[in-house]
Amino acid sequence: MGTGVEAGMESGATKATEAAEATEATEATEATEATERSYDVVLFGATGFVGELTAEYLAEHAPEGCRWALAGRGHDRLTALRDRLAARWPHCAALPLLVADSEDPASLRALARSARVVASTVGPYIRYGEGLVAACAEAGTDYLDLTGEPEFVDLMYVRYDALARETGARLVHACGFDSIPHDLGVYFTVRQLPEGVPLRIDGFVRAGALISGGTFASALSAFGRGREMLSAARERRLHEPRPVRRRARAPLGGPRFSRETGTWALPLPTLDPQVVVRSARAIDRYGPDFRYRHFASLKSLLVALGSTTAVGTGLLAAQVPAVRAWLTGRYKSGKGPSATLRARSWFSVRFVGEGGGRRVFTEVSGGDPGYDETAKMLAESALCLAHDSLPVTSGQVTTAVAMGDALLDRLRAAGLRFRVAHTN
Repeated sequence: MGTGVEAGMESGATKATEAAEATEATEATEATEATERSYDVVLFGATGFVGELTAEYLAEHAPEGCRWALAGRGHDRLTALRDRLAARWPHCAALPLLVADSEDPASLRALARSARVVASTVGPYIRYGEGLVAACAEAGTDYLDLTGEPEFVDLMYVRYDALARETGARLVHACGFDSIPHDLGVYFTVRQLPEGVPLRIDGFVRAGALISGGTFASALSAFGRGREMLSAARERRLHEPRPVRRRARAPLGGPRFSRETGTWALPLPTLDPQVVVRSARAIDRYGPDFRYRHFASLKSLLVALGSTTAVGTGLLAAQVPAVRAWLTGRYKSGKGPSATLRARSWFSVRFVGEGGGRRVFTEVSGGDPGYDETAKMLAESALCLAHDSLPVTSGQVTTAVAMGDALLDRLRAAGLRFRVAHTN
């Protein structure tokens, strides 16, 4: 018996030693990769409107020692941006400038190999985004973007998730108003509810702001690509595994008056609920049976009816290529409202969560959603991936799965409000 105990102790000690050595090897590899790569964060599309706001945020908030760079297709425009940044933040005078083009795969591969994290503001992503995703997946580089395009996200999953899992790259889409307030808002709400029980959460979105030119272009593109979007979603379902003995779903729901918020609720068929469900499928804390519904929240029935008509008209108009092109030309990407107008803008997402006999009301809110807060969310996501201690993940993952508590803490420290309104 003594021999068996000694053998078991030796076996346990050996396993502990091997585990320690594996951890040390992983840490050594990560340290080596961090040293070999020139930059912690590269901002691609830095000279666009949201790109420049993101660059300004990084200039002010990137920690000392963070190696970051500006990237885009025009060296002169990058130089002009760096000069503007340096006028306010003198340490930016030495910022590296990287020239890369969405239509030049070699330049994108070089960009991806130089960085630990690449954040892209170059959309519509269905037209300009795939090359950079492919380059990052191949190089094992973490990738972030601002897409709200379901077709793009689904296609990138089918084409690059497996490769990214092999290389260790984290592909994190929708790191702006699409879809961080909703994904992390539900994550925050779930934490206020009991564990191990079915959960039901409804989200109600309100905003007083202009949408960005990029968001408008992406929406028109999505409206005009209904068949392609459905095809991409079907193909994803063929490849994507489902959780065992758990389920998570996001039914569309119907228009209704919400007594919880005192507003008219119209279903929002955006990317946001899809992202929430993917988080729920990956995180056991969401319970054995999770349901999320996503609504626009409008105080006036008249406004609600008018919004429904406007969306329907836009959907029909987007089916005609010439009309779609004309509409896109009226509200171009790369331009946005003044700082004064943005300062008056705001958003609020209220969540009503139920489960295990408990009901909780939470809220995520902030300033201008389409520009200032989106730039802040993208920048903090990039810094989070580059510098924070995070769960080990790879492949296409959501913000809640990849960054969770760390990003939630960062955004709260940066001024976004995540609060529990009340419970019963």
